[in-house]
Amino acid sequence: MKTSVEISYYPLKDEFIPEILDFIDRLNEHESLVVQTNGMSTQVFGEYFDVMNAITKEIHKSFELPHSIFVLKVINADLNKQ
Repeated sequence: MKTSVEISYYPLKDEFIPEILDFIDRLNEHESLVVQTNGMSTQVFGEYFDVMNAITKEIHKSFELPHSIFVLKVINADLNKQ
Protein backbone atom coordinates (compact mmCIF):
# COMPACT_ATOMS: atom_id res chain seq x y z
CA MET A 1 0.00 0.00 0.00
CA LYS A 2 1.35 3.42 -0.97
CA THR A 3 1.25 6.23 1.57
CA SER A 4 2.06 9.92 1.75
CA VAL A 5 3.04 11.69 4.96
CA GLU A 6 3.40 15.41 5.54
CA ILE A 7 5.69 16.25 8.46
CA SER A 8 6.26 19.52 10.27
CA TYR A 9 9.08 19.49 12.83
CA TYR A 10 9.46 22.11 15.55
CA PRO A 11 12.59 21.77 17.71
CA LEU A 12 12.01 24.08 20.66
CA LYS A 13 15.38 25.76 20.86
CA ASP A 14 16.92 29.00 19.58
CA GLU A 15 19.01 27.34 16.85
CA PHE A 16 16.32 25.15 15.30
CA ILE A 17 17.30 25.10 11.60
CA PRO A 18 20.27 22.68 11.95
CA GLU A 19 18.01 20.15 13.71
CA ILE A 20 15.39 20.34 10.96
CA LEU A 21 17.99 19.97 8.20
CA ASP A 22 19.54 16.99 10.00
CA PHE A 23 16.12 15.29 10.22
CA ILE A 24 15.50 15.84 6.50
CA ASP A 25 19.00 14.59 5.61
CA ARG A 26 18.40 11.40 7.61
CA LEU A 27 15.08 10.82 5.85
CA ASN A 28 16.84 11.22 2.49
CA GLU A 29 19.21 8.37 3.41
CA HIS A 30 16.29 5.90 3.14
CA GLU A 31 16.57 4.88 -0.52
CA SER A 32 13.06 3.43 -0.76
CA LEU A 33 11.47 6.81 0.04
CA VAL A 34 10.80 9.93 -1.99
CA VAL A 35 11.34 13.01 0.19
CA GLN A 36 10.30 16.51 -0.87
CA THR A 37 10.61 19.66 1.19
CA ASN A 38 9.19 23.16 1.07
CA GLY A 39 9.13 26.12 3.43
CA MET A 40 6.32 24.67 5.56
CA SER A 41 6.84 20.90 5.72
CA THR A 42 8.47 17.76 4.41
CA GLN A 43 6.53 15.19 2.41
CA VAL A 44 7.52 11.53 2.41
CA PHE A 45 6.18 9.04 -0.16
CA GLY A 46 6.54 5.29 -0.51
CA GLU A 47 5.30 1.94 0.67
CA TYR A 48 3.45 2.24 3.98
CA PHE A 49 5.78 0.15 6.15
CA ASP A 50 8.92 1.64 4.59
CA VAL A 51 7.66 5.17 5.27
CA MET A 52 6.40 4.50 8.78
CA ASN A 53 9.52 2.58 9.83
CA ALA A 54 11.81 5.34 8.56
CA ILE A 55 9.76 8.11 10.16
CA THR A 56 9.60 6.26 13.47
CA LYS A 57 13.38 5.74 13.47
CA GLU A 58 14.20 9.34 12.60
CA ILE A 59 11.67 10.89 14.99
CA HIS A 60 13.10 8.73 17.78
CA LYS A 61 16.59 10.04 16.95
CA SER A 62 15.29 13.64 16.96
CA PHE A 63 13.65 13.09 20.36
CA GLU A 64 17.16 12.96 21.82
CA LEU A 65 16.76 16.74 21.71
CA PRO A 66 14.36 17.68 24.52
CA HIS A 67 11.07 19.31 23.62
CA SER A 68 10.75 18.47 19.97
CA ILE A 69 7.31 18.63 18.34
CA PHE A 70 6.24 16.73 15.23
CA VAL A 71 2.96 17.20 13.39
CA LEU A 72 2.07 14.47 10.87
CA LYS A 73 -0.63 14.05 8.25
CA VAL A 74 -0.93 10.55 6.78
CA ILE A 75 -2.96 9.43 3.76
CA ASN A 76 -3.26 5.99 2.23
CA ALA A 77 -2.49 7.17 -1.29
CA ASP A 78 0.55 8.25 -3.29
CA LEU A 79 0.26 12.02 -3.70
CA ASN A 80 3.78 12.39 -5.11
CA LYS A 81 3.79 14.94 -7.94
CA GLN A 82 7.38 14.59 -9.15
